[in-house]
Amino acid sequence: MFTNSKFKVGDIVTRKSHGYDMLFQILDIDKEDKTAALIGLDYRLMADAPLDDLVKVNEDEMQKMRSAYEQKHLEAMRLIQQERRSTREKNTWRQVNHIKDIGGSFDWPGKVLHVDGDRGYLKKCLAVYQELKVPAIGYHYPEKEFPEAILPLLNKHSPDILVLTGHDALQSKRGPADDLNSYRHSKYFVQAVEKARMFQQSKDSLVIFAGACQSHFEAILEAGANFASSPKRINIHTLDPVYIAEKVAYTSIQQSINIFDMVKNTITGIEGVGGLESKGCFRFGIPKP
Repeated sequence: MFTNSKFKVGDIVTRKSHGYDMLFQILDIDKEDKTAALIGLDYRLMADAPLDDLVKVNEDEMQKMRSAYEQKHLEAMRLIQQERRSTREKNTWRQVNHIKDIGGSFDWPGKVLHVDGDRGYLKKCLAVYQELKVPAIGYHYPEKEFPEAILPLLNKHSPDILVLTGHDALQSKRGPADDLNSYRHSKYFVQAVEKARMFQQSKDSLVIFAGACQSHFEAILEAGANFASSPKRINIHTLDPVYIAEKVAYTSIQQSINIFDMVKNTITGIEGVGGLESKGCFRFGIPKP
């Protein structure tokens, strides 16, 4: 199952000290300090670990561990589709005779701009947006470049929903949890959100989710985000930002987003994501093209 053979960049590993709870890929190895820089395969976490704390994961064990994450994803997708059907059934006024007479109605969900610090995660997220029929465009930038990149992207695409995510970590050796400098990338999320709010001040005209694993939740909200991670400084799943964006995209502009339902559809839950009451971006249109 697990092995302790010589490590190299690209190896899939897990940590003994954390009970083999997560899968990581090795990004870099410091041979002098005997440590490795790690990136989560399924959770948006970057970490450093001593080499003697790591064990390699073979293909069979990796598939077993990842299948558990996949089941959580499938359950989240099931809940999303179930809620969409329920919403359609409640909106029976769409089925009145004069709507049918003019050829039916059509959906106009909110448009997402997704900026991600991880190219592989971005690819996964865009695939799920497509599956959920959420119009989305994505860009990859290192997190430290978010503040400079965001305004040109907003001017180019004018989205309804902005997702800023990637990797983060609370590094306790740097300082306390209430200090923004104690986090690997939270300050860049904060700065990018502040820039986005310069572009659009209304939280209902541009709905923003920002953050990653263990991010400074309160600072990101104070910067102007509607939703953020991570209230309890825990790790969030790769796709949690997508589930939140979908809820915003398919909630009517006439309604406030049910935050409890939104969080229910994430893999991490209320300890990993949260936010402020906000309106949806979905619009109903006639006649059907």
